[in-house]
Amino acid sequence: MSKLTERFKNIGPGALVAAAFIGPGTVTTATVSGASFGYTLLWAMLFSTLATMTFQEMSARLGVVSRQGLGEALRNQFSNPIAKFFAIVLVVSAIFIGNSAYETGNIMGGALGLKSVFPTISSQIWGPLLGIVAFIMLWSGSYKRIEKVLVTLVIIMSITFFVTAVVTLPDVGAILRGLFIPTVPNTDRAWLTVVGLIGTTVVPYNLFLHASAVQEKWSKPEQAKEARMDTIISITLGGFISMAIIVTASAAFYGTATEIKDAGQMAVQLEPLLGSWAKWFFAIGLFSAGFSSAIAAPLAAAYAMSGALGWKKDLKDIKFKVVWMFILAIGILLSALGKKSPIEVILFAQAANAIILPIIAIFLYFALNNKEKMGEYKNNLATNVLSIAVILVTILISYRSLLLFIEKVSSMMK
Repeated sequence: MSKLTERFKNIGPGALVAAAFIGPGTVTTATVSGASFGYTLLWAMLFSTLATMTFQEMSARLGVVSRQGLGEALRNQFSNPIAKFFAIVLVVSAIFIGNSAYETGNIMGGALGLKSVFPTISSQIWGPLLGIVAFIMLWSGSYKRIEKVLVTLVIIMSITFFVTAVVTLPDVGAILRGLFIPTVPNTDRAWLTVVGLIGTTVVPYNLFLHASAVQEKWSKPEQAKEARMDTIISITLGGFISMAIIVTASAAFYGTATEIKDAGQMAVQLEPLLGSWAKWFFAIGLFSAGFSSAIAAPLAAAYAMSGALGWKKDLKDIKFKVVWMFILAIGILLSALGKKSPIEVILFAQAANAIILPIIAIFLYFALNNKEKMGEYKNNLATNVLSIAVILVTILISYRSLLLFIEKVSSMMK
């Protein structure tokens, strides 16, 4: 029992990652998946969880052993100045575009949760207010305080989404079939949902966040085992939360005439089915998802860009603060304007990040196979085989996401 207690005490950086990927994008995509296709696409969420666990464990190990963030590792991977320049440009542009879009979706998603229980107050008011609270949290410059807040929000999400899923009395047999028998309904929308479930869970900026965050908690290479356990527990919990949302939407709405297009709508629609508490529970979960990600996304951007550009990675450093303030400011501004729906912004962010994911993953693969830097902690054969398989899948996703990205850029510019 003492070992188990000790393991849970060590949870921290992994929970930051879980808090970051369980954002409004995940909640919305999981909601649409369950309401539209029942339990059928649970296997995609299971794959996403395993893929995230694989990449995040590699990223955490890189940070603990090499004492470098992923941005620094990419910058130092090349001796050729031209290759190094393009690597830095890739990281900076990817983080800027992806995190700016995600931050807007995070703030708007959190506001959607609040609006579903306080409908008289506009999301354009809730959004900036959430952004200001996130600013105060990040401005404190205390990693431990931020970690505690995000761990608390993950626990809140776990309780709210699990309880809601159980109360809907789901079909356990159908859940098992959906998890372990991969099938995709013969529609383009189903394939786009699969892409969305994977693209919103395996998020590139979390790789940068994790490699840097573990250095705040652990300082010795042998502590890579503790970081691995933290990753396994946190990502597994995050995967279960996402699956619970799919289960809830499936049990409550699949096969009915009710069309659910976003998580905020589901929070309201659950009330007549499960009672007034259901709306509050789901809305609190959605708010927690948006707010936790609204803190994690700017933090990840600051870690990534500081590492790539060779700046000091300190939450109190002015350059570090400028990066997260810029990303947060974009999110606050666009949420205040409210010209696009949260769904459009979330889809845009998912597509943009899925395009860059294979490139970042390939860089991570080579960094973890660098014998000089990683020594005995470099990837073993099993990890390499698994990571290559996941990279190949992400390349296929990237192709589909590129088409979606082009479509969304065109629509957002109209």
